[in-house]
Amino acid sequence: MSAAAGCSSDDSADGDGGSSGASLEKITYLTSFGVFGRDSYAYVALEKGYFKDAGFDVEVKPGSGSGENIKSIVAGNAQFTPIDLTGGLIAAGGKDKTTGFTAVAAIQQRTMAAIIALEGSGINSPKDLEGKTITDQPGSVVKTLFPTYAKLANVNDKNVKFQNGKAPELIGMLASGKAQAIGQFVVGKPTVETVAAGKKAVVLPYSDYLQDLYGNVLITSTDYAKANPEKVKKFTGALLKGLADSIDNPEEADKILQKHVKTAKPGGAAAELTLMGPYVKSAAAGIPVGALDAERVARSIAILQGSGQVLPGLTPEQVINFDLTPKA
Repeated sequence: MSAAAGCSSDDSADGDGGSSGASLEKITYLTSFGVFGRDSYAYVALEKGYFKDAGFDVEVKPGSGSGENIKSIVAGNAQFTPIDLTGGLIAAGGKDKTTGFTAVAAIQQRTMAAIIALEGSGINSPKDLEGKTITDQPGSVVKTLFPTYAKLANVNDKNVKFQNGKAPELIGMLASGKAQAIGQFVVGKPTVETVAAGKKAVVLPYSDYLQDLYGNVLITSTDYAKANPEKVKKFTGALLKGLADSIDNPEEADKILQKHVKTAKPGGAAAELTLMGPYVKSAAAGIPVGALDAERVARSIAILQGSGQVLPGLTPEQVINFDLTPKA
């Protein structure tokens, strides 16, 4: 699937930036993965002129998941993209250390990682996963975190098998019975039920047991952040404005996504954004959209170190530029 790209509409009123077309900085932004409704907030910021008002001519392109998106940022092929923070911590602190990127805002305050099965499969709780096989793409956050999730959910992970599947095919495999359960985000529930032709989805969110883990975060390259701190803040502000609008008005975001992505199905984005809302806006009062808390990130690192996925020595500041993030 491909995404339409380009500047925001010329009908958009000039904002505080007051930028003229000649002075706009060209930016490539990658979605987290493909052009699902959960990423429609970037198109909302584009359509409403938020990027233009902040001084940017933004091209939105489909991303390929956290690992590939990090590579694109480090290589300079894109300037901003969301990645799963857990994946980012493992990339920065695991055996094969990756450097050159930094997070500047949270997209979701809690991880949206989940395991999804269909009603009637015999899977209704985490304990029911024992003796079953979960299908997921290699290196996924769901698979990577499963031993830790299983321990907290009182599941014997040795009795659960994983088999590899390609990300775009997972939902189809579940619907056809080729997979007993799949790794997925919680917002994938409406799509699963649509493809499964009326069968109800059973969702097991990791956040029920791993409450300190953030979901996606916005990253840029370490060099770009150091050289352009004010530009990073302006871009982040524009994107988060689009995110807040999308959560407040999912139906509007749905229509905007359909305008920019011709393959988008009506209602799909609205359904995903409605489910994503509680993950973006924290239940804790006073925490703004996009905020990141160093103590929570430190606890996340400790969880990953306890499961052996992050080596000792990683600090939150090595992955997040707290001078540029909204304050928790």
